[in-house]
Amino acid sequence: MDHWELAVICTVIGYLCGCFLTAELAARLAEGKSASEIGSGNPGMANIMANLGKKAGFFVLAGDVGKTLIAFGVSWLLAGDLLGRETFLWAGLGVVLGHNFPFWKKFRGGKGVAVTCTWLIFFMPVWGTVSCIAGGAVVLATGYLPLGAVLIPLLGTCFAFFSQGIMAGIFFLLSFLLMLSRHYRGLLRIVRGTEERKFRR
Repeated sequence: MDHWELAVICTVIGYLCGCFLTAELAARLAEGKSASEIGSGNPGMANIMANLGKKAGFFVLAGDVGKTLIAFGVSWLLAGDLLGRETFLWAGLGVVLGHNFPFWKKFRGGKGVAVTCTWLIFFMPVWGTVSCIAGGAVVLATGYLPLGAVLIPLLGTCFAFFSQGIMAGIFFLLSFLLMLSRHYRGLLRIVRGTEERKFRR
């Protein structure tokens, strides 16, 4: 197989792994219903933790991290020799797309915060961690989840262009645009003063 065939395969592997929504499993186990019927309806850690407790929330986080790492591992075994670290760019993008747009949920999934953070930290351990800490700090300081969520890939994009090159920067720019598309309503509510504040101390 050539370079682009392997790139497509890695993206598909990532997509299929991303389609596994851990929040759905947590909701079914805890309440016997879909995550879309709980709280905000978002199949993500924040919604599950807010409505089903910390244990369920961390279960979702572990699942989202795990599926991202599984996608990376399988993709690396198949394409790592030829694609190198580029493998993780294609697989990571696939995971985010799968999480956000799972085919089995009529392409209505989560917002991709945990999987994006995992992707960033895995690909750029230092700068990815800095981006995630900065985003978390903004959430704690302001109480606005959408603001922190969008800041994480925005910073990650800047760091990627600076430290990893144009290709990595473009991939994380795509992750930022995806995150923005999932949170723009929340950002508009922040501007209007109607967004709920969470986790503020």
